[in-house]
Amino acid sequence: MADADSGSSDSLSHPKGNAAHRYRAFAVHVFTASGATIAFLALTAAIEQKMGLAFAWLGLALLVDGIDGTFARAWAVKKYAPQLSGDVLDLVVDYVTYVFVPAVILLMSGLYPHWLLAVQGAIIVLSAALYFASNTMKTDDYWFRGFPAVWNLVVFHILVFQPPAIATTIAIIVLALAQASNFTFVHPVRVKMLRPLTLALLGVWVIVALIALYEDMKVDTLSQWILGVIAVYFLALGLFRREQR
Repeated sequence: MADADSGSSDSLSHPKGNAAHRYRAFAVHVFTASGATIAFLALTAAIEQKMGLAFAWLGLALLVDGIDGTFARAWAVKKYAPQLSGDVLDLVVDYVTYVFVPAVILLMSGLYPHWLLAVQGAIIVLSAALYFASNTMKTDDYWFRGFPAVWNLVVFHILVFQPPAIATTIAIIVLALAQASNFTFVHPVRVKMLRPLTLALLGVWVIVALIALYEDMKVDTLSQWILGVIAVYFLALGLFRREQR
């Protein structure tokens, strides 16, 4: 994620460095913004009810979000391209890919009555909008404070498990409220506690999830168990951290 610059108006108009530095830094902003284009492609797939393809596009957007910050730091984006706010751009793209498009995927899934899916989607987009405005979503040791609005993962699991409507509705309400809680959720890369195990399980989850995408979200019982157990592990880490403190 590219960071915003708080320099003077003169520095915004005439950033220092040669043209190559400025073009390269601006390219990072374009790379970050490409996540919005990828989200649009995911949206079109959802409208066509190609849910595996929709989540494949969201997976690509997740990859872009995971590596753009590395480029931003390496190529000094806040110094050479301060005219654009990397923070704002990143939040806009994240909201679209983590929240809005997944809510539409849920709406188009047809799992439950359309009115109920619309209510569930409305809860997701409203609660996440408030969460994204939070100034305290990270702890000093890199945990997320409150559910980190990864609704793309929630909707993915809903389509994999297809739980009863009441269970899905309760889960969405609980997670929406958890966005405003002090309960902590793990950042799988930056949190040091149990990081080797966490990364290993994340790798297994990714492999099984890719199989699910290839099979257009029609997974066998073993895959459901693997995805479910790993999801419980990630949720339980917050409780384990609380016990250690």
